[in-house]
Amino acid sequence: MTLAPTIETQRLRLRGHIEADFDSFADMFASDRSRFMHGPLSRRQAWFAFCGDVAQWPLFGHGAWGVERLDDGAFVGQVALNKPPHFPELELGWFVMDGFEGKGYALEAATAARDYAYVEMGRDTLVSYIDAANSRSIALAERMGAELDEMAQTPDGEACLVYRHPTPEALQDGGMEAYA
Repeated sequence: MTLAPTIETQRLRLRGHIEADFDSFADMFASDRSRFMHGPLSRRQAWFAFCGDVAQWPLFGHGAWGVERLDDGAFVGQVALNKPPHFPELELGWFVMDGFEGKGYALEAATAARDYAYVEMGRDTLVSYIDAANSRSIALAERMGAELDEMAQTPDGEACLVYRHPTPEALQDGGMEAYA
């Protein structure tokens, strides 16, 4: 069984989800904050999404991490390397909980997850599937160097944008540095 590895950055710990994460996860998915991720969802639907995120680790060797702040253990969000069967490519995805926005946590966690995919998994490309109205996620993808890839396939032909992240070589050549 493959479990989520633990990764520590300057301020955060990416770790496998724990049961205690679910209430915050379900609350976020019940709110309007989830509108860009097929929400709002009932608590039951959120449970299925949560379990699907967790189950990708033993099934595929990648999945979602719960993101917690090192200084106090606060659960601040999720970052994931997702590729359920209906995703054409491995996706780097993220969200932060209400009250934790604007602090750079999503960037820090997403950069660590991207670096893990490239260094530990040997991947050479990642995409982020982003709702066209989700300006904050688009800005984060662009801040990470991702560019709109209008030729890329979307999950099940879904109407979303596909942002392609720079390759490991492009990150080295462009001077973009990893957190870890």
